[in-house]
Amino acid sequence: MKTKILFFVLAVISVSACAKSDSASGASERPPNIVLLFADDAGFNDFGFQGSEVMQTPNLDKIAGEGVRFTQGYVSDATCGPSRAGLMTGKYQQRFGYEEINVPGYMSENSALTGADMGLPLDQKTMADYLKDLGYKTAVYGKWHLGDADRFHPLNRGFDEFYGFRGGDRSYFKYDGENPLGNVASAYDKKLERGLGQYEEHEGYLTDVLADEAAQFIDQNQDQPFFIYLAFNAVHTPMEALEEDMQRFPQLSGKRRELAAMTLAMDRATGRVMDKLEALGLSDNTIVVFSNDNGGPTDKNASSNYPLAGTKSNHLEGGLRVPFLLRWPAKVPAGVDYDFPVSTLDLLPTFYEAAGGNEYASKIDGVNLLPYLTGENTDRPHQKMYWKKETRAVIRDGDWKLIRHADRPAELYDLSQDIGEQNNLAGKEPERVEQMFKDLFAWELTLERPRWLLKRKFEKYDVDRMDQYRIPQKPDA
Repeated sequence: MKTKILFFVLAVISVSACAKSDSASGASERPPNIVLLFADDAGFNDFGFQGSEVMQTPNLDKIAGEGVRFTQGYVSDATCGPSRAGLMTGKYQQRFGYEEINVPGYMSENSALTGADMGLPLDQKTMADYLKDLGYKTAVYGKWHLGDADRFHPLNRGFDEFYGFRGGDRSYFKYDGENPLGNVASAYDKKLERGLGQYEEHEGYLTDVLADEAAQFIDQNQDQPFFIYLAFNAVHTPMEALEEDMQRFPQLSGKRRELAAMTLAMDRATGRVMDKLEALGLSDNTIVVFSNDNGGPTDKNASSNYPLAGTKSNHLEGGLRVPFLLRWPAKVPAGVDYDFPVSTLDLLPTFYEAAGGNEYASKIDGVNLLPYLTGENTDRPHQKMYWKKETRAVIRDGDWKLIRHADRPAELYDLSQDIGEQNNLAGKEPERVEQMFKDLFAWELTLERPRWLLKRKFEKYDVDRMDQYRIPQKPDA
């Protein structure tokens, strides 16, 4: 069993001594390299380090054993586009009106051709911008999904290299006569692109290809600090896996078997990147983070968020809480569970300050996690956390979580006692509900109006999706 973070004084002393030794030997003289491994639509429960006895994730399990596992890691939104906007800026994306991405009449299928407005606003400084200012070489491989138009392209947002696709999903196999792309205009954001405008399909399984691209980048830039954002499209639909990977799971069937195989491939890809760091002697002074963009969409890819209720696109824990690891042997203790809530918003300041930065272009909402991980700061990184989409919103204050609905009374849960959100305490805690409403309203006054609000046609929102996944669902296997 992992040591809890609040009781690792001896580990902190040991790590501090090792860090000093590394510094003396020259191992930590330069800023750390940074590798951000980001999954897509993975389930909270679907990794060995999260307790799964079905999924085979030895490389990710090793990262967990050599670093910190955040038991309450959150994203800033339950869907991938806004969540990635928060990740890249260190801010609640609602501060710049980016609380939705799939808006009819505002972001069209062929938006890269029409110049649609929906993309990460150009006045927002990205994680890559900050690190590039400090002399880092930067690269992104895989899924972008922060705007299809050229002005939103990764190479215009602080990245030096890009090989991936601009949109939200695509096939794991190359598009050719046997696997046709379809209409070129409507599928524009699915095409694999190297740099800006150079389209080339790949040979092999895309998850492996992206890892090979990242490993090659490490090889070519080993003599200077680098930042890699390896944004897997695994395990997002379409459900496409290698036959040899599926054969590793004969006890499973259907989508669950495909998911297990796709997860295995993502873990294998992670291993290729970690092996390259190790082979070049870069492993100790590289910050490696693994996380995910939102909760697993259990109805789409057979993922499991157990023991959490909820799924992607809703505000129960299963939509917001994600697997989350951080490894940095030169500075951070190993084999530790950190139990206070943290957010992917925290990654930008953590990376930037670890690299020596201290001046931000504007106010951010994330915090540098390193003082909390080394024991220098024993407080909570966040007393209050927020989520919002249209009239639905959430505030978490300590371990209390309030969910505001548009069409029904609010719900209140004590997450320290009720991780599955089955016992609504709103009727028993009216004063707490009132105060949390006030705090939520005060936060909303600091936000911009959604960028698409004046242009969309309002349609009835599916308010039943959360009810459908109200009870935590154990996977079939």
